[in-house]
Amino acid sequence: MASSHSSSPVPQSNSSDAFFKKEMDTTKRFRPVQSLPDVCPKEPTGDSSNLCDSPSLVADQHRWTIYHSKVNLPAALNDPRLAKRESDFFTKTWGVDFVDTEVTPSFYLPQITKEHFALYQQEITPREKVHERCKNVCTPKDTFDRTLLHTHDKSRTDLEQVPKIFMKPDFALEDSLTFNAVLPWSHFSTAGGKGNRDAASSKLLQEKLSHYLDIVEVNIAHQISLRSEAFFHAMTSQHELQDYLRKTSQAVKLLREKISKIDKVMCEGSLRVLRLSLTRNNCIKAYNKLKLMATVHQTQPTVQLLLSTSEFVGALDLIATTQEVLQQELQGIHSFRHLGSQLCELEKLIDKMMIAEFSTYARNDLNRPLEDDCQILEEERLVSLVFGLLKQRKLNFYEIYGDEMIVTAKNIIKQCVVNTVSQIEEIDTEVVVKLADQMRMMNFPQWFDLLKNIFSKFTIFLKRIKATLNSIRSVVFLVLDKNQKTRDLEDTLQKNSAKDSTVDTEVAYLTHEGMFISDAFGEGDLPSVTADTTSQRNTSPNSEPCSSDSVSEPECTTDSSSSKEQTSSSVTPGGVEMMISDDMKLTDLELVRLANNIQELLYNASDICHDRSVKFLMARAKDGFLEKLNSTEFVALSRLMEGFILDTEQICGRKSMSLRGALQSQANRFVNRFHEERKTKLSLLLDNERWKQAEVPAEFQDLVDSVSDGRISLPEKKPAATEERKPAEFLIVEGQKYATVGTVLLLIRIILEYCQCVDNIPSITTDMLTRLSDLLKYFNSRSCQLVLGAGALQVVGLKTITTKNLALSSRCLQLIVHYIPIIRAHFEARLQPKQFSMLRHFDHIMKDYHDHIAEISAKLVAIMDSLFDKLLSKYEVKAPVPSACFRNICKQMAKMHEAIYDLLPEEQTQMLFLRINASYKLHLKRQLAHLNVVNDGGPLNGLVTSDVAFYTGNLQALKGLNNLDLNMAEIWEQKR
Repeated sequence: MASSHSSSPVPQSNSSDAFFKKEMDTTKRFRPVQSLPDVCPKEPTGDSSNLCDSPSLVADQHRWTIYHSKVNLPAALNDPRLAKRESDFFTKTWGVDFVDTEVTPSFYLPQITKEHFALYQQEITPREKVHERCKNVCTPKDTFDRTLLHTHDKSRTDLEQVPKIFMKPDFALEDSLTFNAVLPWSHFSTAGGKGNRDAASSKLLQEKLSHYLDIVEVNIAHQISLRSEAFFHAMTSQHELQDYLRKTSQAVKLLREKISKIDKVMCEGSLRVLRLSLTRNNCIKAYNKLKLMATVHQTQPTVQLLLSTSEFVGALDLIATTQEVLQQELQGIHSFRHLGSQLCELEKLIDKMMIAEFSTYARNDLNRPLEDDCQILEEERLVSLVFGLLKQRKLNFYEIYGDEMIVTAKNIIKQCVVNTVSQIEEIDTEVVVKLADQMRMMNFPQWFDLLKNIFSKFTIFLKRIKATLNSIRSVVFLVLDKNQKTRDLEDTLQKNSAKDSTVDTEVAYLTHEGMFISDAFGEGDLPSVTADTTSQRNTSPNSEPCSSDSVSEPECTTDSSSSKEQTSSSVTPGGVEMMISDDMKLTDLELVRLANNIQELLYNASDICHDRSVKFLMARAKDGFLEKLNSTEFVALSRLMEGFILDTEQICGRKSMSLRGALQSQANRFVNRFHEERKTKLSLLLDNERWKQAEVPAEFQDLVDSVSDGRISLPEKKPAATEERKPAEFLIVEGQKYATVGTVLLLIRIILEYCQCVDNIPSITTDMLTRLSDLLKYFNSRSCQLVLGAGALQVVGLKTITTKNLALSSRCLQLIVHYIPIIRAHFEARLQPKQFSMLRHFDHIMKDYHDHIAEISAKLVAIMDSLFDKLLSKYEVKAPVPSACFRNICKQMAKMHEAIYDLLPEEQTQMLFLRINASYKLHLKRQLAHLNVVNDGGPLNGLVTSDVAFYTGNLQALKGLNNLDLNMAEIWEQKR
């Protein structure tokens, strides 16, 4: 025990030979008696400055305090378990390791440095100097020190005789090893004749232990004698302490009486009111809790009732609310320990039910009768299902609808085929079992009506799908819009949080410091600012309006869970009003991806219809049925398919290429067959053409007239009139007469058929242009072979190719040339700008036709040229005049004029005869030069002049040649 008295012994522990020095100054022995501190370190000393740390007598009067402790001073000083006396008495109870144990620094105490002792050092330095001076004046105490050292050494030597086992802190005779070491059994053995020796040995052991006890007691007494002054001082202070405690006890008694009176008069009633108010509030809480438990207990029956009416969203909201209540307000309720897992299983069951319900809805929606009605089937049910699936994050539900679309598309075609086949009596369903075989037995009108019916069903089918998917997408966009509004609200609340920071701080202070007050009074007694702030917090999504530490209204606890899920009302495009809760934890990215997938599903629906239509077409085309269609039938089929393709593009907003590709493939086959048929027909016509002028039927004239009006199309067949129109001799084209052969008339019709196909089937424009170019080239080359090449002599059996044949061929070519620019413009209007390069084919054809016409003209001139060469080579200048040669030439010229005048226009006839006249003059000039006839006015010159005048008169007398400038003076050699 340490004492504040100056005469108490001071422990010195600098070495293993440490000893206690006792102050012998008599002047310090009789100081005024001071209060002796208790052995308990928490007991306050007699210093009045420490009274503030005393325990409260009012608060602690009924519990144990440090003043109930009783200390036996000798027991504190005489600790037989210690090997040596340590500096602190706590080792008596807690062992020798107590002092050596390192104590972790406290986080609540400041770090003490040398600067904290600067003021103390300044105050103690003068005192230390005075102490040093006094120390030098005092008598040396070397004698006492030596005596004390000698005494200490002696006591130490005596203690060393005691075995070390008695000095161990863990000495206990209960331990068998320790007991055997202190009292060996060999000393107590009575076996054999060693009894006397053992008895002596036992006696010796007893004396030895007694000796050890004496040594210990002597040392204890010595130690007590060293502390005698402190012992007597403690006894003296004990009397003062008892007087002090007696006075304190009387003061405490008086204080307790006063406090008891104050408690009865001022506090007891108020505290009772507070207790009753708190009890009332607790009863209200318990009532609300029981009421909430009763509501939660009805969750499962309510969920089952909602599921019976397919109210999946309401059931899921109820389950979510109940789970939240169980986790927050009813946590730890034993009777509800299994309800959470049951609700989880029920939620999984609802997931399966919603998937099955959505599958059933999709099947019913897609398989209902395909009429013109495209209304959504049970839109409220659909919207409820979609909200439930979104709430449960079942974002792949649209795949179920896609699978049903595929099955329904197959069934639509199958049902249409069955219905059509059942109405056709020619098809025996018992003999022909397969639907594909039954379908192939239909003729084109029947099959065409079937295809039209399928396309109409598919159109209604796609419109229904679009309406349903639009409704689903609208629900997704409503949730997305709700998420955006929620974020905007949170941003607004965050901006306003800075303005409300003062109010929030006040409310937090009241909640923390005044919890007892908030339990005692209702919310209506709180300041208005606090109430407003609390109401604002309750309206936020993450607030908890009902706390377990605050008083609430009777319905507050019951409605707390529902108030946590803020809902907003939204109306779908179909007019269905839905409540969107905030617990749909879907990100904007997920919602946008889902909306895109739903839109993609609409595109897939269009692709499905097109794919099924392509399979239907291919099944019918297996036996070459589509390739055998005539142009009218194929055009009707093409228009039907194009119309369906445009309808699906308008409904779904995207092009589907499968049906368009199938149509293009069939169109290519049709173009090849169409071209081959007409080319073969043209070849047969040319091979049988005798190149004689043909009469022009009225229908061909009407055909040409329709082209002259600026449009290329085959005129509709007019009903047979009472008087049939007679065929014309010439074909009138824009006021010009064209003498043609029958092949050219049919060729014009064929050309117009090509153009008409381009109008009816725009996708084959490029193919038709190539084929038509090939056809025109074929006609040009084949007609050249037959006429100019005289192939008609062998093919048709003509005797000769006459000038009339040549002129008629030229005029036919001119007719085709007239229509080539019109055909070019027709195709140019229907080609894409990047395809304009294909129009060069018409330019090449135009050049080839002009070359061919020029070759025919040259052939006509060559015929007359050979005639002139033959006749004029035998010409002699002699009488009679006109000579036989010139009469023969004029006769041949008249025949030529007669052959071509009605076939070629007047201008071409004049140009042709000018070229023939030039050839005539050349040969005549050559013959005159051979005969040495010159223009000298002689007799020979007169004869030639008469013949030439005869030739000129006959030639100009021909129809249309009267104004022809023959310039016959060129036959004479010019004089140099």
